[in-house]
Amino acid sequence: MNQEQIIQCGNELYQALRQRETLAPLTSRFADIGMDDAYNISMQLLNRRLADGERIIGKKIGLTSRAVQTMLKVDQPDFGYLTDAMVYSQGQDVPVSELLIQPRAEGEIAFILKKDLMGPGVTSADVLAATECVMPCFEVVDSRIDNWQIKIQDTIADNASCGVFVLGDTAVSPRRVDLATCGMVVEKNGQLISTGAGAAALGSPVNCVAWLANTLGSFGIGLKAGEVILSGALVPLEPVKAGDHMTVSIGGIGSASVRFS
Repeated sequence: MNQEQIIQCGNELYQALRQRETLAPLTSRFADIGMDDAYNISMQLLNRRLADGERIIGKKIGLTSRAVQTMLKVDQPDFGYLTDAMVYSQGQDVPVSELLIQPRAEGEIAFILKKDLMGPGVTSADVLAATECVMPCFEVVDSRIDNWQIKIQDTIADNASCGVFVLGDTAVSPRRVDLATCGMVVEKNGQLISTGAGAAALGSPVNCVAWLANTLGSFGIGLKAGEVILSGALVPLEPVKAGDHMTVSIGGIGSASVRFS
């Protein structure tokens, strides 16, 4: 892709975000779109959001489960940026009917950093040492691509399909819980819908954060103290709509709940 096409796609995704509409997959329109092109498009989208006054407060990791990687025919995760316009706290209603287009919620573990992490060479031990606490959370992903008909380049360009996220009100030291074996239970409208464990995300959510630090390091970008890092889904995505209520419980960490309006 050339620079003009990259800017065009980033602007199209920005307009789709603001107008709550979807686009035909980029991969159906640009046969030569590569991973680097997709990340450059995502930066164009992000820069438009920052120009509106949003600020970066963290990063998210996607495509961490083997099942999703197989579905998209990829062998690696991807990443996107979190801004202050995306974060909700426990007890706040999330107005998906006003903000999002085709939302799906997933239970995750959020890492809150107390030290910078800069790859390459970041290990799991480095991640634990740099983490202030871990928290239960929901990420509510969304896609500006028609009917979620995405390949990896489409979701990368679309800021890793970021929507919003909800942090629970409990936080523990990452050294007080086995993040590889901790269990997750997700309920929707009072019914159990899925269970998972930390190992579903690259063997451990800690490995996901190390991957992100090392990948971003190759672009000269670091993870910063105070940032929120969403480490990837431990359970399947669940479509949500106004009126739904969900709860996620994570062994040794706590729970988070969210109501959608």
